[in-house]
Amino acid sequence: MKPRLGFLGVGWIGRNRMEAMLATGRVEAAAIVEPNDDMAAAALSAAPDAARVGSYDEMLAMGLDGIVIATPSAAHAEQSIRALDAGAAVFCQKPLGRSAAEARAVVDASRRADRLLGVDLSYRFTAAMNAVAPLVRSGELGHIHAIDLVFHNAYGPDKPWFYDRALSGGGCVMDLGVHLVDLALWTMGFPEVDSVHSALSIGGKPIPAGDPQVEDYAVATLTLAGGTVVRLACSWRLHAGREAAIEASFYGTAGAAAMRNVGGSFYDFEADRYAGTQSNRLSSPPDAWGGRAAADWAVRLADGECFCARSEEFVRTAEALDAIYASA
Repeated sequence: MKPRLGFLGVGWIGRNRMEAMLATGRVEAAAIVEPNDDMAAAALSAAPDAARVGSYDEMLAMGLDGIVIATPSAAHAEQSIRALDAGAAVFCQKPLGRSAAEARAVVDASRRADRLLGVDLSYRFTAAMNAVAPLVRSGELGHIHAIDLVFHNAYGPDKPWFYDRALSGGGCVMDLGVHLVDLALWTMGFPEVDSVHSALSIGGKPIPAGDPQVEDYAVATLTLAGGTVVRLACSWRLHAGREAAIEASFYGTAGAAAMRNVGGSFYDFEADRYAGTQSNRLSSPPDAWGGRAAADWAVRLADGECFCARSEEFVRTAEALDAIYASA
């Protein structure tokens, strides 16, 4: 019997992840909770056998096998814990929590319930990163001594809650930086972060300590155990001359490799390997990667996988973000 899933929030991202899961043929949509009628109708057209229920309580009472959460960030931890405590597996949009403490509480709930936990850290699943990561991990590039991470979004979010620290947990670091910090740590095998130095600003001015505003520009330097220096720059509404600039570059003593977006796209990525002045293309678009994290979780759930110790990685990434905010 296929696992029965409930979808909490089916806006653009939530519906996309639902469709990716259903496309595996391994799970079925049993219920959705969505206050917007148009969004609910679009989701039900993709999953006509699902029931639209009126509340999260009603959904949890259905005894579903998994809950997929695509709601504002402030609710992620509490909603995830409630699902896990009810005996359901969870796939949650990033960030899992607004802090490492919230992420830790969710991972602990997953362990107690022995239920699978997934987070939509989807850049791990791009073809570009899956061309770069093996070169780093195999040692072919030598000792990785520097990593450059860039994520500039020329627009910024269009929903007011992103700009309320209590609801979002932070600005462009929490929204964009989380993906690239996670990529760097994941590729490197999640080493300890020895030190962090960062600066956050809004409207071109530093954010004073204790100010509730969220940052629209951030730079941070993280030094990892073993000496690798990670440089992060991320922003909303930067005058970058394109819609987005996204990059993760890994520089080693025997070579380098990088993934970068193509032509300002949020979706098209290429990967290259470098040796001195030489460049070799590893991966090119098209690559339909957006729903792969969701599909992977759905298949693992259908295969009977329960709590996974790799969930601790979600806490490690959250701890690094906490350190960026604390340093600033």
